[in-house]
Amino acid sequence: MPAFQINFPKYDLKFRVADNRREVWDIIRKKYVALTPEEWVRQLIIHHLTTEKGYPAQLLAVEKGINLNGTQKRCDLVAYNNTGAPQLIVECKAPEVQLTDAVMEQTARYNLVLKVPYLLVGNGHDFYCVAVDLANSSYQFLPGIPSFLEL
Repeated sequence: MPAFQINFPKYDLKFRVADNRREVWDIIRKKYVALTPEEWVRQLIIHHLTTEKGYPAQLLAVEKGINLNGTQKRCDLVAYNNTGAPQLIVECKAPEVQLTDAVMEQTARYNLVLKVPYLLVGNGHDFYCVAVDLANSSYQFLPGIPSFLEL
């Protein structure tokens, strides 16, 4: 799988300590959430999508629940287009988690429900983005993340 890196600029993230745990302000959920390694990656992606790629914050959903073969699952992040159709599933892993085929397969299983044209997995160091051709059951690795206008 061809990975790419993102040079994240310094985003103006808000932090606090509450009940002896570090928290970060989530601009999508509009609340402070526990700052886990996976959450750190999710926040970087959220800010990258909204700041660098033009995704409107109101068209992003964090921890979107789906029903996959009778089991409740959650997509880390889903981006929608202006008509409300899902376009991108993002799966975030902690920086120490290697991005294996199993991670991409997990995201692809979520796509059995949402049927989006783009999948993105990342751990803060490496990222993989694929364009999905649903009609032909195929995919193509992309050199980066499509902008909102490219959706």
